[in-house]
This record gives sequence, structure tokens and C-alpha cells, in this order.
Amino acid sequence: MKHFDTGTIIVITVTFALFALALFFKGITHDLLLEAGVFLVSVKLIIMAYKNDVMSTKLIQELQEIKGLLKNHNDS
Repeated sequence: MKHFDTGTIIVITVTFALFALALFFKGITHDLLLEAGVFLVSVKLIIMAYKNDVMSTKLIQELQEIKGLLKNHNDS
């Protein structure tokens, strides 16, 4: 869970709670499709943020490796 900050965890919790409440109060009706759509968009945004964080961490690591190689090359 190192890629999820406190804000993301709060958004996940609130979004799921609101979806569960909508399911409980509205039941299985046509409006539930709208609620499910909103929930899925939120999940997609969270997944995209997670992938972005993983990729940026990997990119920073690779850039540090290149920087180290260039420093070693210039010191030689």
C-alpha cells in the first residue's frame, strides 16, 4: 500500500460506502446503473493513479542509475 496515500484511501472508502448505501436504499433499479458507472470511473481513476506512481518510481530509479553511470564515467 505504499503507492496509496491517505487521500486515495479516503476516496476509496467513501466511494465504496456511497455505492453500498445507494445499493441498499435504491435497490436493484435503473438508477443503480448510474451509481455503478460512477463507482467504476472512480476505480479506474484510482488504478490509473496507482500505475502512474509505479511508473514514475521506476523511471526515477532508472534515471538515478543513468546518473550514476555518467558520474562514474566522468570520474574515470
